[in-house]
Amino acid sequence: MVLLAVEDLTVTLDTVQGPGRAVRDLSFELAKGATLGIVGESGCGKSMTALAIMGLLPENARTDGRVLFDGRDLLKLSEGELCTIRGNRIGMVFQEPMTSLNPVHPIGRQVAEALVIHRGMSRGAAKREAIALLDRVGIPLAAQRFDHHPHQLSGGQRQRVMIAMALSCGPDLLIADEPTTALDVTIQKQILDLLQGLIDDLGMGLILISHDLGVIAQSVDDIIIMYGGAAIERGGAATIFQELSHPYTQGLFGAVPRLGQRRPDGQPVRLSSISGTVPELNDLPDGCTFADRCELVSDECRAAAPPLVEISAGHAAACVHLRKARERWQL
Repeated sequence: MVLLAVEDLTVTLDTVQGPGRAVRDLSFELAKGATLGIVGESGCGKSMTALAIMGLLPENARTDGRVLFDGRDLLKLSEGELCTIRGNRIGMVFQEPMTSLNPVHPIGRQVAEALVIHRGMSRGAAKREAIALLDRVGIPLAAQRFDHHPHQLSGGQRQRVMIAMALSCGPDLLIADEPTTALDVTIQKQILDLLQGLIDDLGMGLILISHDLGVIAQSVDDIIIMYGGAAIERGGAATIFQELSHPYTQGLFGAVPRLGQRRPDGQPVRLSSISGTVPELNDLPDGCTFADRCELVSDECRAAAPPLVEISAGHAAACVHLRKARERWQL
């Protein structure tokens, strides 16, 4: 059963430099219990997609398309109607817990707040449930930590508190925006294992947003690669990593260090990098948004934005030089 269906979502931001399309004609579906990873550099539209689903876009944002959650278009709901869904049926783990948590309130009270508002619990019952949630996400001595403030916790513990807040009402959909940013590798794995265990136990749908291909590879079933606000490659996680097709996806993968990798002559493999930067939202080219950074660019690339072309069942990419790109990567 489809839990979330995003159809031709476009988010336009009105800026002093003019309108900029942060998300362009994005479409995908997510079933309950399924996991989706959204990958791309900063400024590619990942977080803006999440904020559009949550109804938390800035005031200067305009939306087109549809975001159907259980058949209801979230983009057409009033703020009051969204408040009954946001935090209750859709939970979100925000990007930076130190700035997302309120520094002047104890962490336990922040977890309990959603239980009081959405589930109508008394303060005492909400406190007991909040302690249980903190314990479930791996906060040691949860009852004692209930009255601690965010600055008294480590980065990994603050991220666990954010996860407890997002899970407090047992949502059907969890959106995790860069949940492992600024955490060391050991804590990253603990957070990812925690999320996977909760998904398995509760049967929620998961949207995991990250710029880290390593994080995505071990955590999701399907992947969308975004660039310049649009999906430029999509497919099953295993398929994407076996058949890297878009030059941008290849560039991201080529920049990931792999222990022990050697060239045929035995020399270490030098990490590649993608030259240039992501274009400004209000200065996107008419053609392929990756054209100015792509080694395969041609006049055809600059003439018009390429559509997503199906490569195999469930795997598509938007590039006019797909065959050449795939052959080059296999060399």
